[in-house]
Amino acid sequence: MAARRAATSSRSTTVRFSSSFQQQAAASTNHRNKALVATTAGLIAAVTVMQQQESNKTQNLFGKSAKTAVKETEEKFGTYWPRNIMILFGPPGAGKGTHGPKIEDLLGIPALSTGDMLRAAVSAGTEVGKKAKAVMNAGGLVSDDIVVGIIRDRIKEADCKHGFILDGFPRTLAQTKALDKMLAEEGACVTKVVELEVPDSVLEERITGRWIHKASGRSYHIKYAPPKSMKKGADGKPIAESMKDDATGEALMQRKDDTATALTKRLAGYHNETVPILKHYSPNGIVKSVNANQGMDGVWGEILAALKRASA
Repeated sequence: MAARRAATSSRSTTVRFSSSFQQQAAASTNHRNKALVATTAGLIAAVTVMQQQESNKTQNLFGKSAKTAVKETEEKFGTYWPRNIMILFGPPGAGKGTHGPKIEDLLGIPALSTGDMLRAAVSAGTEVGKKAKAVMNAGGLVSDDIVVGIIRDRIKEADCKHGFILDGFPRTLAQTKALDKMLAEEGACVTKVVELEVPDSVLEERITGRWIHKASGRSYHIKYAPPKSMKKGADGKPIAESMKDDATGEALMQRKDDTATALTKRLAGYHNETVPILKHYSPNGIVKSVNANQGMDGVWGEILAALKRASA
């Protein structure tokens, strides 16, 4: 009997001790949690204060917000610094369509196509656009003066403030001189001429092997980038019916002038027109040639080197 009372008393003491220990542990945990929350809140508050101080320093440094300072710097650059005006030359198949957009992204300036500008001017009903429309409706060729006038209007837009790239113009020495005169009236001049060089023999293989998806403009090549559906006949040439767009499954096509015969004429015209223009700008030290008969990375590397200032 005495033994049972002793055991009961021992268990009771143990329970009270355990309960007391749990309460102390819970209190300790609660204390630590409160301390952690307080510490975290303190850190957040400290970081917020530091960020605000840095923001204030930036504002005090410029006397305004950093965003406003950057905007004003861009405005000054566009107003007082010379514009970056570039002409990109290259025969059919040289890679202008591949590297042109990359140059746009790099420099942050638009590429201007005379065809696109002409259509936009006609659609907008500008004064020059009306003249162009009248000539086209009569079946005539748009004069150099009208084309230069369209370029003059286009480069007044905000996206051309820091410069622009001309693709497809000028094509003749007369157009080149007309362009120079117009730019001089604007207080500007051509600052860079880049020519993508590829041997004519290589271009024939590039052009005659090219197939396109008309709706999207996606381009394929029977050797370098064939569509997944391509099958060859006994003569080793692709079967036209098998040439399908990878994305849509729609039929691909070849341009009428993507033939060896047409290319010969196009290249002759290109060389006859381009050489005098390059000679015209060469004395200014702004003409750069790029070997486009190599891998894409190599071509891009040479383009970057051509775009840099001589002292850069």
